[in-house]
Amino acid sequence: MDSIKKTDNFVFQTYQRQGKAFVKGQGVFLWDEDGKKYTDFLAGIAVVSLGHCHPKITEAIQRQASTLVHVSNLFYTMPQADLASKLCEKSFADRVFFANSGAEANEAAIKLSRRYFQKKGEKNRFKIITMEQSFHGRTMATLSATGQDKIKDGFYPLLKGFAYVPFNDIDALKNEIDETVCAIMLEPVQGEGGVIPADPDYLIAVRELCNDKKILLIFDEIQCGMGRCGTLFAHELYGITPDIMTLAKALGNGLPIGAMLATQDAATGFDFGSHATTFGGTPLATAAGLEVVNIISKEIFLDKVCQIGEYFNEELKKLKEKHTRVLDVRGKGLLLGMELDKDAGSIVVELFKKGFIINGIQDKILRFVPPLIIEKQEIDRLIKELDSLL
Repeated sequence: MDSIKKTDNFVFQTYQRQGKAFVKGQGVFLWDEDGKKYTDFLAGIAVVSLGHCHPKITEAIQRQASTLVHVSNLFYTMPQADLASKLCEKSFADRVFFANSGAEANEAAIKLSRRYFQKKGEKNRFKIITMEQSFHGRTMATLSATGQDKIKDGFYPLLKGFAYVPFNDIDALKNEIDETVCAIMLEPVQGEGGVIPADPDYLIAVRELCNDKKILLIFDEIQCGMGRCGTLFAHELYGITPDIMTLAKALGNGLPIGAMLATQDAATGFDFGSHATTFGGTPLATAAGLEVVNIISKEIFLDKVCQIGEYFNEELKKLKEKHTRVLDVRGKGLLLGMELDKDAGSIVVELFKKGFIINGIQDKILRFVPPLIIEKQEIDRLIKELDSLL
């Protein structure tokens, strides 16, 4: 209880916290100060995708922490080099810029896309089109890119140069394009916006549009990437690639790390001194990230995510057939949402009392983003309690 009192007294009141303090985590489970055990279907908001205190991640962190933690990006380190080469090997990308968070990775992508054209002398190309209901971060630039008014409330004026169109509406996107557009930025599966996957035909059409208009395509995979949707990167489900992609959350399995990946052509927008960070890509964070990528990128691991995700999805759909309160079930892999007729928050609270951690978004949507190592028996236990509450 002391940790709760101290937090409430001294930490900014920007989070509506549940009234418990956690002291231990292992796999898909957490324990609070009173010793009560919880099954985690939130994973630190899609962060600890390999579960809490994964032994191989813990070993990598301990080994690196006893060797070298930080030297700045004025020097070379092997963990950063290894993670960058691994990410490029596993993706479309040729270059990686490391940051500390998803917002910083998106900030870098925004800056890169503008500077790419301005270096070519096309200084009028600065506008970035994003999607309604998108979420890209809480810095002033990423907040400006986000397509949700409620998140922007109180922070006006925002940065200029952003336009917003409905997600999955290719005609609306085409109508917004003019000679000032430098990039289109979107999430292949919107997470905070309501767990809304892109339509396959739409995403293919967006790629073709970018090719035709010589516009950079940015995929924000901070929540939907790193195995969450059953492939290492969510866009692999659609058979296309972006010019720029951002990662964070699961990349460090709990350690703060973000990354912006780009093709060699797009990467030319940055040169010496054009963008930087003190802590981005430290030996400690990249050592953890390398171990994460090595584990998640294995085909046998991703196949299991697909199987468990399909099972979870089907069990949620059975609840939809049974309960009129459930309006929709949607998502990809282990990024799933259940839309209710009202008040998702009350379900979240009741499940927490019963030892299950999920969260509610957009007032009416239950979001499920468990560690990717979740098993059927944990899903069955959650479904039973959710069935009872519905």
